[in-house]
Amino acid sequence: MNTASLSLTPIRAGSVARISPTHNDLVPAFLSGRNERTLRAYTQDLADFQAFVAASSVEAAASELLGNSHGAANLLALAYKTHLVERGLQSATVNRRLAALRSLVKLAGTFGLVPWKLEVANAKTTAYRDTRGPGKQGVRCLLEAVSCQRGKPAARNKFALRLLYDLALRCGEVVALDVEDLDLAQGRLAVRGKGKTEKQWLTLPEPTKAAAADWLAARGADAGPLFTNFDRAGKGRRLTNVSLYRVVRGLGEQHGLKVRPHGLRHTAITEACKAAQANGFGLEEVLDFSRHSRKSIAVLMVYRDRERNVQGQLAALVAGVA
Repeated sequence: MNTASLSLTPIRAGSVARISPTHNDLVPAFLSGRNERTLRAYTQDLADFQAFVAASSVEAAASELLGNSHGAANLLALAYKTHLVERGLQSATVNRRLAALRSLVKLAGTFGLVPWKLEVANAKTTAYRDTRGPGKQGVRCLLEAVSCQRGKPAARNKFALRLLYDLALRCGEVVALDVEDLDLAQGRLAVRGKGKTEKQWLTLPEPTKAAAADWLAARGADAGPLFTNFDRAGKGRRLTNVSLYRVVRGLGEQHGLKVRPHGLRHTAITEACKAAQANGFGLEEVLDFSRHSRKSIAVLMVYRDRERNVQGQLAALVAGVA
């Protein structure tokens, strides 16, 4: 399926060209303009729905959904949700796949293909169940482990760790970086955040900037992916999410820690909440650091409250009264 461009069927009336969208135009339009990570996720989600309805293609699956009435389409989506839950998928996965269908139908409504929306509710989920991460001491252990490495992998891994923790970058944000995104002279890094189309310049702290300089000196300043692979099979290619996960996990195992890249982001945000409280900053400033949306203040309250362990303090008070 070609998602690089959208080609709608033109209909000429006199000298005026009109465009008449069809079901076949919908899926390419839905996928066009997405970043690589989102495109991969949505393609997988739509392929899963295609398998559920036993359609010959993703476009055919979309046509089957859109060809129904409002009630029948929602009944089909509800059956799909039940199917996902019965397969034992996590709530977050179920909800992401339902969100893909809702977004597809919403675009179909924009095209004038359907007059209705999908209204099937998400599966119940508990968000941010574990925001602890490895903790500050765990981060120190990872940096100690990487300091024992030698050669180019050591410089690469140290810089990657610094970005995951110092800037609270997501794994996908780190591996998506190109050399042109690093501006050592100005001490900054251009990052395309989750769900964003524009890159945002982030200031590098001095330890991060030093790690960046070491890695760039080892890698060379040639254009291309900032982080490359050293494995025999993928040498020179862009480092992947899976490869970075393995690097972090392997460094943690050297100190008996079970660590994943996103855990470093969790620890960084937790530390930012504590630093904000100690230095008179508000949660809005921590939002800028974590690059959560302004609507996500409740997310930061989870980090803050779990760090303070309000539940444990109140439980101790109640137990003391008893």
